[in-house]
Amino acid sequence: MKRATIVLLALVLSTCSRSPSTLEEVLETGQLRVITRNSPTTFYRGPLGYEGPEYERVEAFRAHLEERYERSIRIDYQFADSLAEIFTALESGTAHIAAASLTVTPARQERVNFGPAYQQVSQYLVYKLNTGRPRSLDALQGKRLEIMASSSFAETLHGLRAEHPQLAWSENPYAEPSDLLQDVHDQTLDYTVVDSNDYYVHRYYMPDLRKAMRLKKDDQLAWAFGRDTDFLRREAEDFFAKAKLNGLLAQIEERYYGHTDRFDYVGTRTFKRHVRSRLPDYLQMFLTASQQTGVDWRLLAAIGYQESHWDPQAVSPTGVRGLMMLTRSTAGRMGVENRRDAAQSISAGSRYFLNIYNRLDDVPEPDRIWFALAAYNVGYGHLQDARRLARMNDLDPDRWLVIQEMLPLLTQKEWYSQVPHGYARGWEPVGYVDNVRTYFEILNWLSSEAERTQPALPDAYPDDTAPLQTAAVGSETSST
Repeated sequence: MKRATIVLLALVLSTCSRSPSTLEEVLETGQLRVITRNSPTTFYRGPLGYEGPEYERVEAFRAHLEERYERSIRIDYQFADSLAEIFTALESGTAHIAAASLTVTPARQERVNFGPAYQQVSQYLVYKLNTGRPRSLDALQGKRLEIMASSSFAETLHGLRAEHPQLAWSENPYAEPSDLLQDVHDQTLDYTVVDSNDYYVHRYYMPDLRKAMRLKKDDQLAWAFGRDTDFLRREAEDFFAKAKLNGLLAQIEERYYGHTDRFDYVGTRTFKRHVRSRLPDYLQMFLTASQQTGVDWRLLAAIGYQESHWDPQAVSPTGVRGLMMLTRSTAGRMGVENRRDAAQSISAGSRYFLNIYNRLDDVPEPDRIWFALAAYNVGYGHLQDARRLARMNDLDPDRWLVIQEMLPLLTQKEWYSQVPHGYARGWEPVGYVDNVRTYFEILNWLSSEAERTQPALPDAYPDDTAPLQTAAVGSETSST
């Protein structure tokens, strides 16, 4: 008898005297209802379509259930307009799971059950640079402090009020951390409180944000479940235990937060200034290259900025030149007559990146993009050497989390002497990928802001199709 049949039979026998469990409902209907939020730390649209830390965890959990029970399962994603809506959905049974970067608190545990913690965060009071850093909570008196309603921050502030009775704040039932941080950045608010993961992600978009103080540390983030979901929650416990052991949780955390500990305040402000002053001259060229290759224009523009700061006259000491910094041989293969012609350079650089990306069809997404970026910088051969070193060390050669540790080894004779292409400045592609990821995220955020305010950065994909296809780059795609 197959394992899945045995497990299902055990479920049936254990519940024959009561109504079906939530897990049985999921398996019977083939539908798992997940409620989440639209934010950089949960679920959003990126260069590959839908992505985000919670999205990837949920999709991996879906695969876990499908493999275990040999059933096809579809995720019904629901998006909450407020935190209160999330808990109402769980209590009513409208959603089976809340995967929304939720903090485990005593008050919430009275309403829902939580799965195992997958991340630790701190709570920061945030202000804007040059507006005066508050040295104590008493300094907030008379200032505008606003937080998310029904949040863990409200519980923290209520606890702190015992020692600071003048502490006052307002709660916004519909605001996300992005909204409140933007208000602080625009000085329509003096302060807000957010989790550390939100702070570190958003300061790339809003470099003048600063943390005034830490209000709480070691908060646990976890999925939430309704009260009658024990079997489903146990499956989640099993999934998270395995995901911790096999490195999946670490891989997801690195993918979305790995570049945030290398924040460059001056560089970020300079980039945003160049978005306004330089990008408009080349935006249509990036859009055209995007339409020709199927690669998100924001990713191409991020590569161009990392290469030359969008300067078509740029020349390196090694002789590469132009906006996309092409070597003479690469330019020749791509049919470029003048490397300093911005249109030719962008077109050729985009096609060259696509060629590298296509050669890496054995690497799963989204690591495939990071691999392609690294190869664009250091060369395809050196990237493959780093993958060889991963195999030599019994590590996964298809994970960027591993390869970014292997590439710097190419500077050491002990290692580069064992691979075909020899020495390389292996630390450079690691920083290169981090920078391009950062520039892409900023462009993604700025273009989203532009849609709400002004048409300064048009979206190349107004029909919500995925910009960089995973099955066949350059072909028509369907959204998730």
